[in-house]
Amino acid sequence: MLITRTSMLTGETNTLDLPVTEDQLAAYAAGGFPQVVFRHLPPPEREFIMTGITPEEWQARVALPEMEEDDL
Repeated sequence: MLITRTSMLTGETNTLDLPVTEDQLAAYAAGGFPQVVFRHLPPPEREFIMTGITPEEWQARVALPEMEEDDL
């Protein structure tokens, strides 16, 4: 199912095709915990449903700079 959300980080609207049903979305909207309702989805896809943050945005936001050997 195509899910469209607006990212809380960037304000951009994105759409992902996720294996969820209308019933699951309704259960989530009614207060179901995403870890339970969407237990079959990996955390980045659950995050997208909750906040609109895409896996790519999340990775770019939390990626740590690479350290040089001299920094150790």
